[in-house]
Amino acid sequence: MQIERYETGKRMSQAVTYGGFVFLAGQVAIDAPGASVREQTTNILARITRLLDGTGSNSTRILSATIWLADMSRFEDMNAVWDAWVPAGHAPARATVEARLAGPEFAVEIGIVAAIRN
Repeated sequence: MQIERYETGKRMSQAVTYGGFVFLAGQVAIDAPGASVREQTTNILARITRLLDGTGSNSTRILSATIWLADMSRFEDMNAVWDAWVPAGHAPARATVEARLAGPEFAVEIGIVAAIRN
């Protein structure tokens, strides 16, 4: 089995595939820093969709999601966007925690592990 890396920089790759799985780096709202939690979540999920599509997966193949919120009081705002994005019947295993993120302009970060389509 071959390891493939996508959008690789000096410090990390945005996605890595191996053994039928795709592992995404934690995604933040690069295109919407400082925006509301809903807007940041929308931006992040669009990035995740693009990465999954580019690695041979999609949102119905997500196995696990980890979500970090800078402020847990925004949990429902994030969930409103998440719930509309996850296809019915395909909710992954998920954990959501409050954490200090890479910068104060980021309110949400999401990491994904998904299966690659056969």
